[in-house]
Order: sequence, then C-alpha cells, then structure tokens
Amino acid sequence: MLRKSFVLGAALSLNLAPAAAADLNAGQELYSAECAQCHGRTGRGTAVFPRIAGKTEDFVTERLKQYRAGETVGPNSALMTAAVNELTDADIENLAAFITTNFP
Repeated sequence: MLRKSFVLGAALSLNLAPAAAADLNAGQELYSAECAQCHGRTGRGTAVFPRIAGKTEDFVTERLKQYRAGETVGPNSALMTAAVNELTDADIENLAAFITTNFP
C-alpha cells in the first residue's frame, strides 16, 4: 500500500500547475476586431462565411492552427490564413475559449 501511495504522490507532483485559463476578454477583443465582420457578431456566419457557433474548443483551435500554418481546409483558406497568420498560440486559445463560451 505504501508503494501505491508513493507512486500516486509522485505522479500528482509531476502536474505542478494546471494550464493557465484562457483570457476571455482578450478573445472577445480579437473576435470583435478580426472575426465578427465575416462570421457575424454571434458566430452564426454571413453570406459565404461559415457558422462557428456550436463548434468545440478543440475544433476551433485546430482549425485556426491549420490556417495559421497555411493549410488549405476550405474555400476561404486564403482569407483565413491572412487573417490568422500572426496569431500566437495564446491568441488562438483565447479566441477558441471566447467563441465556444459565448456561441454554444
């Protein structure tokens, strides 16, 4: 039993701190400045720009990283690549958290 407690304690100590929570205010600022004009104020999409409301945080994060890397993932990839090419990982985390929190 002592060995199990030691192993469990050692495993828990490796997880020193949880990842920092996303900054929803920063995500909102980015969304308002860079995303709302195409995806709409509530993420429901406009004209040829897709709905992002209802997407998971993992989906939004992965898609933004794909665009940032220059991958073609849809007909508006060139527009998205230009829009996100300077976003940091923290910016993407903040945007994804804001979108999924506010546009379920």
